[in-house]
Amino acid sequence: MNQKEIKELIEFLIDKDIAEFELERGDVKLRVKRAGTQAVPQIVTVAAPVPIAAAPVVAAAALAPQAPPSVPAPTPAAPPPPAAPAEDESGWQIVKSPIVGTFYESPSPGAPPFVKSGDSVSVGQVLCIVEAMKLMNEIESDHAGTIVKRFVENGQPVEYGQKLFAVKA
Repeated sequence: MNQKEIKELIEFLIDKDIAEFELERGDVKLRVKRAGTQAVPQIVTVAAPVPIAAAPVVAAAALAPQAPPSVPAPTPAAPPPPAAPAEDESGWQIVKSPIVGTFYESPSPGAPPFVKSGDSVSVGQVLCIVEAMKLMNEIESDHAGTIVKRFVENGQPVEYGQKLFAVKA
C-alpha cells in the first residue's frame, strides 16, 4: 500500500463520514479512527517489515482533514410536524419474516408484485420472497384478509421476526 492509496482511502472515509476503519492487507494493518474532524491513522507491521509502512505514517498524519472556512453553521432543525392520527391497528394480523435475508416483492425483476396494499389474500397465498444464502424462500400468508400495509421496501434486508405485512381480517 503506497502513500497515494492511503491518501485516497482517507479522503474517501472523510467524504463518507466514516468514523472508524480497519484494513489488513498482507502483513500491513491500517487503522483509521476519527474523532470529530481529526483522522488518526495507525500503521502496524505484523510480520516482516515493509519498506512503505514507515513512510505513510507521516504522510497520512499530514492528510488530517481541515474544516473548510466556508462551511455554514448548521441550522437548527425545524420542529417535527404534528403526529398523524393513529390508524386502528386492532384488527391487523402481522406477517413477520421467519428468516434473515433480502425482501423481494415479486418473483423476478420487472414482474408485478405478489401483493400490494388493498389486495385480498387467503391463507397460504405467497406474499413475497426472502432470499437467504441464494435460496428464494416464499413467504405465505397465515391469515385471510386484505393487505393494509407493507413495512419493507423491495430489495431491503430483513431480520428474523421483522414485520413484513399487515393483514386486516
